[in-house]
Amino acid sequence: MKLGRVIGSVEATIKHPCYQNTKLMVVQPLDQHQQPKGRSHPAIDTVGAGPGDIVLVVEEGKAAQQMMGQKRIPVRTLIVGIVDAAVLMVGERHNEPGALATG
Repeated sequence: MKLGRVIGSVEATIKHPCYQNTKLMVVQPLDQHQQPKGRSHPAIDTVGAGPGDIVLVVEEGKAAQQMMGQKRIPVRTLIVGIVDAAVLMVGERHNEPGALATG
């Protein structure tokens, strides 16, 4: 799983049947400082995320297949959680919060 921020949505009137009744969002991957890292990409939202939300993203075909309940689908990336808070433990002193603290 990776952290990302929802930065937009995708509207499509013609699409593969597996995308019916799904919400497609655009997710920007984040680094440990919640800064953009890499290219943004579409993801199926399974949890009701909205613009600006920090989300947990799964980028694995098998996980997508299992969560969508289908065997052969053109889906790789799913939003599977909305992050309320994340704390990065730094070094050996795990009681010091790192840069990922949100809230």
